[in-house]
Amino acid sequence: MTVQSWFGEAKLGIFVHWGIFSVRGIPQPWDSAPGQISYQEYLEQLGGFTAARYRPGDWAELFVRAGAKYAVMTAKGPDGVTLWDTASTDLSVATATPAGKDLVRPFTQAMHRSGLRVGLYFSHHDVSRAPGTAARPSQPHTPPPESAAARPQHHDEDHKANEQRGRMAFRQIRELVENYRPDLLWFDGDQEHSAVRYWADELPGVLPALGPETVVIGRQDGHRGYGTPELATSIIPPDGAWELCYPLAGAHGHQRAGTHLPSVGELIRVFADTIAGGGNLLLKISPREDGTIPPEDAARLTALGRWIRRNHDAVYTTTGLPFGHFDGPSTLSKDRRTLFLMCTRTAHGFIELRGLHNAVRRISVLSTGAAVPYSVSDGLPDWNIPRVIRIKSPVAPSVLALELDGELELHQVTR
Repeated sequence: MTVQSWFGEAKLGIFVHWGIFSVRGIPQPWDSAPGQISYQEYLEQLGGFTAARYRPGDWAELFVRAGAKYAVMTAKGPDGVTLWDTASTDLSVATATPAGKDLVRPFTQAMHRSGLRVGLYFSHHDVSRAPGTAARPSQPHTPPPESAAARPQHHDEDHKANEQRGRMAFRQIRELVENYRPDLLWFDGDQEHSAVRYWADELPGVLPALGPETVVIGRQDGHRGYGTPELATSIIPPDGAWELCYPLAGAHGHQRAGTHLPSVGELIRVFADTIAGGGNLLLKISPREDGTIPPEDAARLTALGRWIRRNHDAVYTTTGLPFGHFDGPSTLSKDRRTLFLMCTRTAHGFIELRGLHNAVRRISVLSTGAAVPYSVSDGLPDWNIPRVIRIKSPVAPSVLALELDGELELHQVTR
């Protein structure tokens, strides 16, 4: 199996965004954000992170019910706090919180036992300021001195600090690779800063040890990387495998009050749009500090999973229809003889399918098998202009299965 195969066919993943920010819902402090709390105040949440009800086996059961094929966990976020007992710093939940244990290993074991691929998220952006500092408060920003003579020293200090952070990041990534053998590494932070700061020269050397099936997300240096837009994608999707990261609550999942909670219908629409474009949907959830998943998140994941099971044939081992033939998401079976139209919004009267040379043998609702009425316009066969198929609009969200006479043949406009 190649890297492309399991990741390109996964369709749905779950991103477990978990950390000490779950204690009080305080967002992670970023240097550039005005009015942020100090890093010292942020770290006060360490004392409330217990993971007392952490049951990764229950998580795995929920993710399987949702239809997911892989799950990604935050091994280290931008706050510098690791969820495993790293030897590189004392800033870990195993040593600095009441949880007092490695949380990554039980996660990887539970996911693998349930047949899920395992991913680990690692942020190179680290506001902990210095390796080995568990409670270092953030310092106010001081402008660089105006004198030209002082600038080289300032830059040398920055360069030295960056190298230290890069070396620690490399050591921690090696720990993750050697201890947990993830199927996917999800990196963050390199888009905003130079490769000198975040990517030690030795880092590519650790990646081949992961094996040929391992996927790397977020890399910008061209080494086995896949793109992962967040919240939205372009109208015309990129070529090849890709992933859309989409939160179930808020932009980052740690603040729930007053945030938009997408409905099940919205999740189905986003999922359908994503897989029709050849991508995977990575749904981001944020457990509470004790390790429980909010019930509203579990309910929506379960409901999405029911829809996926009812329409299984239109989801897995499928490809998308080229843009412009149908005003909505669609997929094509592996044998190219069944076309699936995903009607995520109820249209008035009828829907149209354009540019299809094949005759249609039957149209039905995939989940029930009920036949759906349709009509075919005359078109201009002598001019090789295909007919337009008008289909009675079903109640959303439904999937229509069009059984074709032969393999799909689309009209191609030449210029």
